[in-house]
Amino acid sequence: MTANPHRLDGKVALITGAARGLGAETARVLGAAGATVMVTDVLEAEGRATAEALKAAGLKAFFRRQDVTSEADWDAAVAATVAEAGGLDILVNNAGIEVVHRIEDTTPEIFERVMRVNSTGTFLGMRAAVAAMKPGGAAGKGGAIVNLSSIAGLRGFPGVTAYCASKGAVRLMTKAVAMECAALGYGIRVNSLHPGLIATDMGTALLGHFVAAGLGPDEATVAAMFAARQPYGEGKPSDIAEAVLYLASDAAGWVTGAELSVDGGFANG
Repeated sequence: MTANPHRLDGKVALITGAARGLGAETARVLGAAGATVMVTDVLEAEGRATAEALKAAGLKAFFRRQDVTSEADWDAAVAATVAEAGGLDILVNNAGIEVVHRIEDTTPEIFERVMRVNSTGTFLGMRAAVAAMKPGGAAGKGGAIVNLSSIAGLRGFPGVTAYCASKGAVRLMTKAVAMECAALGYGIRVNSLHPGLIATDMGTALLGHFVAAGLGPDEATVAAMFAARQPYGEGKPSDIAEAVLYLASDAAGWVTGAELSVDGGFANG
């Protein structure tokens, strides 16, 4: 372990969905801890702007456009991270989408799209990262994978059947891959992180989606419903980013297959 086990000096992190919101804040926090960061997203203009802002702050960052549902994009993103940033020690599977529909209004196409981005995207990321991080791989030094699940991966909520299914899948895939990497001696830790309601554009938009689905009379009522279940108040992107830093760092060197809830007490409500 390093003198400060929370530092990431000399390490390289690939963070998906990092153009804005939780991903952008995670890139900033990991970069400030010493990591070289590869920012990826389908939002090319915002992603490049995020990487440029990190570099302007004196941090080491790159950007690559990536669709996490594409196997070819994953292979290319990992190869580019190793070639341009000098390795791959950390993967943060952050990219995801959320839709709100009553079950009778959730078409197979809607369900499959959410699963494709949130679950298959995470599967493809772990698959590509493990191949690179394991002994003999392109990076070959082991590492840490942090998968962003959700409190919706731990319990059910009305209107988000597809999202709950996708995030529940992330939770158990995490445990399976963690056990496999440990059994094979790969030196790769894999953990899932379960945020509660966070103050981001996506979190704010979610309130309106619940109203549109007829699951609340107005946004204020829906917000009050969530607030009542999250006793420590609404979270900030930095709350999640700091938890990612812990799981990615040597401070969590004996933590694998775990699920860390960062939710202001929501999971206990």
